[in-house]
Amino acid sequence: MHRIRFIAGKALTVSTLAVLAACTTVGPDYRLPKEAAIQREEAQAPLMGAAETPFTPDPLPGDWWRLYQDPVLDTLIAKAFGANADLRVAAANLARAHAVLEEVEEKKRPEVEMEAAPMYGRIAGASLGLPEQLPRTGIYEGDIKVAYQVDLWGRIRRAIEAAHADQEAAQAASDLAHVMVAADTTRAYAQACSSGYQLKVAQQSVALQQQFVKLTAERIRRGRGIAIDSSRAQAQLELLRANLPPLEASRRTALYRLAVLTGEAPSRFPAKVAGCDTPPRVAAAIPVGDGAALLRRRPDVRQAERLLAGATARIGVATAELYPNISLGASFGGVGIMDEFGDASTWKFSLGPLISWNLPALSPARVHIAQAEIATKGALARFDSVVLNALRETESALTVYARELDRNAALRAARDQSALAAMQTARLYQFGRTDFLSALDADRTLASAESVLAASSAKLAEDQAQLFLALGGGWERTHAAQGEQHAAAHGGAGHGENGHEKRAAP
Repeated sequence: MHRIRFIAGKALTVSTLAVLAACTTVGPDYRLPKEAAIQREEAQAPLMGAAETPFTPDPLPGDWWRLYQDPVLDTLIAKAFGANADLRVAAANLARAHAVLEEVEEKKRPEVEMEAAPMYGRIAGASLGLPEQLPRTGIYEGDIKVAYQVDLWGRIRRAIEAAHADQEAAQAASDLAHVMVAADTTRAYAQACSSGYQLKVAQQSVALQQQFVKLTAERIRRGRGIAIDSSRAQAQLELLRANLPPLEASRRTALYRLAVLTGEAPSRFPAKVAGCDTPPRVAAAIPVGDGAALLRRRPDVRQAERLLAGATARIGVATAELYPNISLGASFGGVGIMDEFGDASTWKFSLGPLISWNLPALSPARVHIAQAEIATKGALARFDSVVLNALRETESALTVYARELDRNAALRAARDQSALAAMQTARLYQFGRTDFLSALDADRTLASAESVLAASSAKLAEDQAQLFLALGGGWERTHAAQGEQHAAAHGGAGHGENGHEKRAAP
């Protein structure tokens, strides 16, 4: 890159500076592309699954976990929000994005450089045109230099716009971390309680089978049965006992995960949850809002949109490389011997170079423009992918939850009928009105129905947490607290430096 300096004899006029500052900003102004998937009519339509009976079109509350009306869960999520390691990583990334934005914004301001160089020695008289030897003395030189880059083509403005979009993407990433932590904490809590419930059901089945084994042994002792009946009853008992260890392991691993989510070592899992045997469940209809509200709420959609905005702004940064960089300069200082420090004869100043003009290298600039344009196309494709997957995940979660509700209701009815049949068969067997295999089969059917119903209830609790994760809520309260200070310091986050709207809301 070549540099040409113009040294003017007089200061530039205010009007000349105004003309320079009013020049255009190169590169495309960001607008949400018309071809983006989020602009399609079907993407803004109501969710198909939301028409099901278990749901309501009311907006999802920001603290959706309170719909469970479970103080233990509320406490766990509050603790996770304060101590989770992933949230600390997200907060650090957000702070870094703030710092990068501040660094880029500094380029709008004049750069001030100070130099001071005191020394001791002797100046050669010949350098001053003197024949004699000069004495040794203290010598000093100091300068204050001011340089200002005229953002003639908007390179700095586009760089600030890109950094601002990156900062908002980091905010969305932090919001997404909060959503995932809230959902993961709910799922871990639900798994621990559901495993406790399944364990309780399995233990009850074991206890009933133990009574049946005892009853069978009594009948054999009285001559009303045969030894093979006892073997079959004992085999059924051992099969039921075999269900207990996996359920205990599932509960324990859920407790470990819950401890880590709340910032604790696995061994310090919450004692209250260790004894939980009632799966959490929202009994009322779940508020899901509509498709447009979903896309505005989900942090991953907002993050992808902001990354697209940043990539678009970087096209302008690259395009500005085609044009010269112009900077203005001035300096003030002094030079002399220490004994004369402060004398009028030691002061110096300059207004040069008034203009330092850097001619661009065009070939690398065009390569950078091509790279930025390709990156923007990639960002748009990723944005479309995130939008479509957000709709797919939500529709799938709505359907899975609704159908599991139907399955759970049918399993509950089957369990009730199996319990009635087992009770009737037990009475008939007790009085010799039916055979042993019929009684054993009725007990097996009841145990199986209880186990399947308990598993369905556990899946229902997990499906609810997955649905809330797909709906994307849980960040609203923390978002304002994290962003208020930075927004106040930088005059809001809605517009770029060139006055164009930066954020096209999904």
